[in-house]
Amino acid sequence: MPHPALPRPGRVAALLGLAALTLASCRSGPPASDAYGTFEATEIVVAAEVGGRLLHLSVEEGQYLEAGRPVGVVDTTQLVLQRAQIQARREAARARLPGLDAELAVLEAQREVAEKEWHRLQNLVAAEAAPRQQLDDVEGQLRVLERRMASVRAQRPALLGEVAALDAQIAQIQDQIARSVIVNPVAGTVLVTFAEAHELTTPGRPLYRLAPLDTLYLRAYVSGAQLPHVRLGQPVTVLIDETATDNRALPGTITWIASEAEFTPRFVQTKEERVNLVYAVRVRVPNPRGALKIGMPGEVRFDAP
Repeated sequence: MPHPALPRPGRVAALLGLAALTLASCRSGPPASDAYGTFEATEIVVAAEVGGRLLHLSVEEGQYLEAGRPVGVVDTTQLVLQRAQIQARREAARARLPGLDAELAVLEAQREVAEKEWHRLQNLVAAEAAPRQQLDDVEGQLRVLERRMASVRAQRPALLGEVAALDAQIAQIQDQIARSVIVNPVAGTVLVTFAEAHELTTPGRPLYRLAPLDTLYLRAYVSGAQLPHVRLGQPVTVLIDETATDNRALPGTITWIASEAEFTPRFVQTKEERVNLVYAVRVRVPNPRGALKIGMPGEVRFDAP
């Protein structure tokens, strides 16, 4: 039985080359990313600054709020009453100032008369035309007048200090009344609300949390071997899922690098990677169209194409 013909050497080489090319093409694909992580935002908790009943709070989850927009009001009835009470005390204290000035003027007039009488009696006593007792009495009157004048002069600074203290209390209450208007501090989107209108609130109680979503941050993790090649301000390429097979590339900038290593977070899939020590980095990524969401996974390539 004849043996089958063996392939020619040229055909063998061609077949081997085709197999190698096929294998290489199967292994080729998009380059692996250098780091992986999830997106986060700079979240801000807005809290009440004064206590009372929330008369108004117009905040809803998902709502975009401009910076400086009033969103609520806390009842200020008690503060207004306290301010009126302190203002009345202040006016009463200030009304005593003219009385002190008038009393001091009367005492100065009495002292002037007593001094004239003292000089007259001194001459009479020297001429032995009046008894010494009368001069001693006038000298006693002068000492009493001096003490009374000193007492009245001392009351004026104390009264002015009382008025100043009441002015400070009024300014403090006025500041609390101004803070009863809840003003949104920064532009952002409301993530969650913690209070509703007509509820009682206390100073420091959280009312809602918001975050500026026009810029998000990808918190990713790099190995110790990658760390020397990472620097602050470094431009990188951030990848997010576009479809089931394709990615979308976005520009990013490294804004923070951890100074200490940590174990790989739990969201990393394999147990082998979770036991490795890594360094966290934060990448700022513009989000003008709102494609990025908090908690969305992302990838980083340090060599931007």
